[in-house]
Amino acid sequence: MPAKEHPLEKRTLNACRRLSSTEAFLSKETTIRARHTNSCLNQSFSRLSETACEIFVAGEMKHMQIQYFKDLLLSPEVMKGIEELGFNDLFPIQAQAIIPLLEGKDVIGQAQTGTGKTAAFGVPMIERLNMKDNKVQGLILEPTRELAVQVAEHMSRIGKYAGLKVLPVYGGAPIQKQIYALERGVHIVVGTPGRIIDLLERRVLNLASAKIVVLDEADRMLDMGFIEDIEYILSNVPKNRQTSLFSATIDQTVMNVCNRYMRSPEKILVSKDEIALTQINQYYTVVNPHSKFESLCNILNVNHIGRAIIFCKTRTETSILADRLRRQGYDAKPLHAGFTQPQRDFVINSFRNGKLKLLVATDVAARGLDIEGITHIINYDIPLDALVYFHRIGRTARMGREGTAITLVGYGEMAELDQIKSLTKTNITEIE
Repeated sequence: MPAKEHPLEKRTLNACRRLSSTEAFLSKETTIRARHTNSCLNQSFSRLSETACEIFVAGEMKHMQIQYFKDLLLSPEVMKGIEELGFNDLFPIQAQAIIPLLEGKDVIGQAQTGTGKTAAFGVPMIERLNMKDNKVQGLILEPTRELAVQVAEHMSRIGKYAGLKVLPVYGGAPIQKQIYALERGVHIVVGTPGRIIDLLERRVLNLASAKIVVLDEADRMLDMGFIEDIEYILSNVPKNRQTSLFSATIDQTVMNVCNRYMRSPEKILVSKDEIALTQINQYYTVVNPHSKFESLCNILNVNHIGRAIIFCKTRTETSILADRLRRQGYDAKPLHAGFTQPQRDFVINSFRNGKLKLLVATDVAARGLDIEGITHIINYDIPLDALVYFHRIGRTARMGREGTAITLVGYGEMAELDQIKSLTKTNITEIE
């Protein structure tokens, strides 16, 4: 029996045909190459390897830019739901995330609420599910009941003509009604961690057939203390699942979750932090690790710093660095996760009110800080993950003002800097 053609193959081949028809308009240096790779479907999980058309212009590879939902060549049923919602143009997060998700890849997406991310993960999830199987195949975790209801409603409307069954589950609603719906069969469960665990423990929610998991608003879930709940839930889902994570902010705490539960994820940055990059002057300096502190002092002396956050990797280093700076006469205090809430409030309020000039912080301690008037971000330690860099420097250049970001790069850390550069079109200039 011949294998059924996957929608992605059709989408790619049609796109390639459109490209070949316009070849005459391309320069002589341009060549078009279609690369088509197909992987076998496994009974427990299907993962289609990348099928792509690439344009090579003057030796430089450029990927096609998809602008409209119709260019994705989705199933007629899903397209009908999308058109009924009035969707036509793709938002940036949709343009960048939908194709990798359709291909079965794990994706990390940094995007604010209201940027179209529900459709970004919802459309490919619906496309990849088997509507003839009434077992739970998709799971979406949300931090609040309001978001669970909102996302479930949105998913239902997208999959309206595909026969999709979506169930929102959350605390504060009669659990018996949710149990009854699960017994009748649903394709996707959208819910808060607490209620999902409740249903798992009652053995009425079975995630053995779940092949796609979305962690939505991940930073909010972590802020609300759901990390252990998330870990427990993921332990009940097959390991060969597709996992995607969407978050307004990406810091080291979020990346720790990604590194533990995701497989070579594609990273997509579409946020106010990226928008703010045009207003941030970005610099780096290569330093000898043994004279790193002296390099920092030199930066503080020659720059007109109003207020600055200096980022370190660990709480121990944060305390040591703040102490060394104070002994050199700088107005600096540490902020790390070991602080009590009153201690944290005191330091943050001093910094917010202008009584403190330098805040030496870890990524975890700086979560949720949104303070105006920060003129400089100094990365004393280059972040372990590139997306954390953008989260850090997005704390300056607020309210249309300009800001400056300076990163100290050790001799053996150029690879980390190159990774950061690859994720942005803005310049990061070297200074002596």
